[in-house]
Amino acid sequence: MTTKMDRRCAIITGGASGIGRALAGELSGKGIHIVIADRQVELAGQAASAIRANGGSAQVAELDVRNAEDFHDLVQGTAADCGRLDYLFNNAGIVVIGEAAGFDLADWEEVIDVNLQGVSNGIHAAYPLMKRQGYGHIINTASMAGLVPVPMIGASYVASKHGVVGLSQALRCEAARYGVNVSVICPGAVRTPAMEGKGRYGRMKMEPAVWAAITRKSSFITMEPVEFARRVLRSVERNRSIIIEPNSMRLLWAFYRCSPWLCMKLISAAQSRMETDLIKGMDNIP
Repeated sequence: MTTKMDRRCAIITGGASGIGRALAGELSGKGIHIVIADRQVELAGQAASAIRANGGSAQVAELDVRNAEDFHDLVQGTAADCGRLDYLFNNAGIVVIGEAAGFDLADWEEVIDVNLQGVSNGIHAAYPLMKRQGYGHIINTASMAGLVPVPMIGASYVASKHGVVGLSQALRCEAARYGVNVSVICPGAVRTPAMEGKGRYGRMKMEPAVWAAITRKSSFITMEPVEFARRVLRSVERNRSIIIEPNSMRLLWAFYRCSPWLCMKLISAAQSRMETDLIKGMDNIP
């Protein structure tokens, strides 16, 4: 007979919407208790209610990942309730979309603090516990922008996600001997509020219509979060180190590794052509 103390559990930061919410739904279907940690408490409550309505187990925790003490308390409390911590999905993130020249100092600081410091706060809270357990899996959400430089999405975002990739790879090497797995997710084209310029905590430093035209013309946003989550979790089960979805993005990463100079030159040329089209007029963009 399974007791409360036997149940597997997962903490998902940024679990109220987008990728986090999709991961929560898919994991709950595997019988895992879900803790949805987010600043958007009402939206997180809706996600948890949907999980429970489908027969799953979920609860909500209000969390700003920049607060290391609160993060630590959440991890300790969850482990005490469940008797264990199986997964930590460091998924919370924000983006300031636009050119670096238009960023305020606060734009730089907030993105780095949430996207990179928030991940390190989660690791600081959960990794020692998992090490003592002798098992657990930390999954950090980065981006293809953490592997390949992507203009216009925000230089602060690119910097933070490169940091998340490096941190994840270094920790994976260290943690393996203790039975703790570490993976990093690098989404390439997922339809989330942040990438559509609708994230509550992100900001647009360009006209929303311009960003919409860029994403439409480049076919940047293509995969729905639920399908993305299903593919990601298959890779998590296999303990993959770097998880890239959709598959087409793996080709881009391979190209960049083979010839960084040529890849960056082509990216810059594509950006220039796109900006030229935008200058000619929004109506000319199919």
